[in-house]
Amino acid sequence: MSKQKEPIWLKIVRIALACVFLYSGFTKAIDPVATSITFDDYFTSFGMGFMHPLSMFFAFCMTAAEFTLGFMMLFRIKMRFTATCYLLFMVFFFFLTLWLAIAEHLEVNYGYNFGVVRDCGCFGKAVKLSNKETFLKNVVIMIPTLIVFFKRKSIPDIRLTELGQWCFAAIGALLVFGFQAYCFRHLPVIDYSNWKVGENVAQNFIDKPAVQDIMFIYKNTADGSIVTLSEDELMSIGDEQPDFYDTYEYVDRKDSIISEFERAPHEGFNMLDSTGSDMAMELFLSEEPVYIFFMHNLDETNLKGIQNEEFTRIVKNCLENSITVVGITNSDRATIGRFIKENNILFPIYENHIDPVKGPFMVRDAVRSNPGLMIIQGGVVKGKYNWRDFGKVKTEN
Repeated sequence: MSKQKEPIWLKIVRIALACVFLYSGFTKAIDPVATSITFDDYFTSFGMGFMHPLSMFFAFCMTAAEFTLGFMMLFRIKMRFTATCYLLFMVFFFFLTLWLAIAEHLEVNYGYNFGVVRDCGCFGKAVKLSNKETFLKNVVIMIPTLIVFFKRKSIPDIRLTELGQWCFAAIGALLVFGFQAYCFRHLPVIDYSNWKVGENVAQNFIDKPAVQDIMFIYKNTADGSIVTLSEDELMSIGDEQPDFYDTYEYVDRKDSIISEFERAPHEGFNMLDSTGSDMAMELFLSEEPVYIFFMHNLDETNLKGIQNEEFTRIVKNCLENSITVVGITNSDRATIGRFIKENNILFPIYENHIDPVKGPFMVRDAVRSNPGLMIIQGGVVKGKYNWRDFGKVKTEN
């Protein structure tokens, strides 16, 4: 009997379909915390808040299933089973994204409020698509999915035993589970956020105040001559000409705008102290390194991260070497006070007040760890660390 051979055109379709699932699974596996947040958003949108504790579990499992199916499709493992799972997977998301696209259209154009999720998270944080774009993407992917499904009998399985094929598939599953676990316990190996190392976060998140040129006009009372002085010149004129104010009188002041006030590209970030003063600009633009502990929700902060020797070492070394060390959270001022007292925190924790439902969740998204550490100098991120990696942090000024 001659060996069954897969047509070239079908092989191209199959490999392309496998690559889509592999890429989608990989981009989610990079940032499992973001995927769990997406599940949280879906559960909230569909009135299933009781499912929130399982968000991370579903994130790990769905990402692993998607990547493993792509792995099986690529290597022709159990093709009839794989093609059927692909179809079921795509049918579910086809109708889900159809509803999301319709609901978003009704919200935007007709004032309905379904609380629809705006970012599907199909490709993690690597590619952002609207619900309409996501649905159209699924329409396109559905075509090769149907082709492979109806032609599944024409695609021979890899030449392994039944047990061998399942063991091979398990390798793909273990790879993606292990990769997710690593990124969860540390930080995403590829940072798609606006807070990645080397990014100028001052430009991204801090408003630029207007810059004015102020000139003061004075007239000589004896001969009527006019002099124009800048602010700096006016401050020093008394030392240079002690009799200046006896011989000159104030006439007018002229203000000119050198640069207009500019909103930051990403609005909503601030670091408010107990008096309501925003410390973000001062800290972000400091030419000296600033160590900032990100703890988006103090009630959910992993106490192992602030009760270990490395955390204590970092804080102690910063204080002893006059290095600025602070914290930032989305929790309210009362929670901050209680947290500082209960955990003997030796540095100030600033508040970034947000809408608990709508965000923006900048503190949560900055570092995928609670607590996490970010080092900023001159507005640029110099380092980011999960609390499990605090031992790698150096505190040299």
